[in-house]
Amino acid sequence: MQRKTKVWIIAIVGLLAFGGLLSLFEDKPDKAEAEPKTTTAPAKPADKPNEAASKPSGIPSPDAGQTAALIRALRTIDAGLVAKEDRAVDRARNVCSDIKGGKDAATVQKNAKSRYEGGTVPSLTDDQAANIVTAVKSSFCS
Repeated sequence: MQRKTKVWIIAIVGLLAFGGLLSLFEDKPDKAEAEPKTTTAPAKPADKPNEAASKPSGIPSPDAGQTAALIRALRTIDAGLVAKEDRAVDRARNVCSDIKGGKDAATVQKNAKSRYEGGTVPSLTDDQAANIVTAVKSSFCS
């Protein structure tokens, strides 16, 4: 019994020694590399929780009244477009980004159609896509 114990102890000590030897060859970052440098200003607190995280910067956002007008307009096109209102508004913001980005009308309409199709609205007509673009323009993206 003592011989087996000695073998186990030697084996464990050997493994620890081998691990220690391997750690000597491990690349360790310099202190300067270990501490990331931050050059950006701290984020401003958002009006609503998680609002800053859900809004990509530079894309126009509707205020509360504009959001209500947008939701009403989208609902008249197809109620399924606003099954998830937050998602509908995010998609509208992306449509507005296309408009503000100077994309041609056909591309804006095609992108709007692809953004809103699927899920509760399996397909949209070109007229419905054009109406979505009009709803976005008339509600907050002029």
